Amino acid sequence: MKTVLDTILEDVREELAAAKLRRPVADLRSMCADAPPPRGFAGALASGFGLIAEIKERSPSVGPMRRENVADAAFVYAESPIVRAVSVLTNERHFGMSVERLAPIRNQVPQPVLRKDFFVDEYQIREARAFGADAILLMANVLDPARLAGFHSLALELGMEALFEVHTEDEITQLPASARVVGINSRKFKSDSGFVAAGGASETDFSLDLSVFRLAEALPEGSIRVAESGISPQTIDSLTNAFDAALVGTSLLRDERGIRACLADFESALGA
Repeated sequence: MKTVLDTILEDVREELAAAKLRRPVADLRSMCADAPPPRGFAGALASGFGLIAEIKERSPSVGPMRRENVADAAFVYAESPIVRAVSVLTNERHFGMSVERLAPIRNQVPQPVLRKDFFVDEYQIREARAFGADAILLMANVLDPARLAGFHSLALELGMEALFEVHTEDEITQLPASARVVGINSRKFKSDSGFVAAGGASETDFSLDLSVFRLAEALPEGSIRVAESGISPQTIDSLTNAFDAALVGTSLLRDERGIRACLADFESALGA
């Protein structure tokens, strides 16, 4: 059975091949040398429960975000007392963004910026730092233990940190001892259902399994714990005891009242 994750990874590798032709590694090394100093991602998340607030144009699970919310996101996040970091989706086909969006967004916000993508090659890690990323996403359902550790080592060498993402208890056991920030994602990427096709849209997200957040107790002792996907102002209070942060995107970016109103609801729920 071909899963949604299989399809996304095929497209990621196509985009990666094109990027390597367009911008050789030597160019990335030069860009990394000129990139602004990294901001502390783990330290920001350890400063009290808050959000990693996301920016993306669309999602494979529900379709397009509200255009005006996306346009306002960086400015609104920059001013929020609960936004600890900003996540930028850089996958073109499935999320409507590119790595070129990283630098201008980073210039608009004081928080550290996470490049959220499907990392399968060291090239993408150097590319992230070249465009100003402070952290990268490493997915345990995409990378084997050796590559999780090796990619993390390269990220640290470049001055970045990593958000390790897991979906199952078995994936937690695959994490390297160096993992400091670990997220549990409730999205069922290894499924062939619950997602809309490219160009489609849905009012309801059927790709979630929020019960996986119970795995928080199995995360490495002392790690910074992040809940990812499917989180709303109505549910976030239930996560504050088990987690240190929540990664939130769709609920902010699709709110018909505007992104400021939704973020104000999160702030109120967290007593900010």
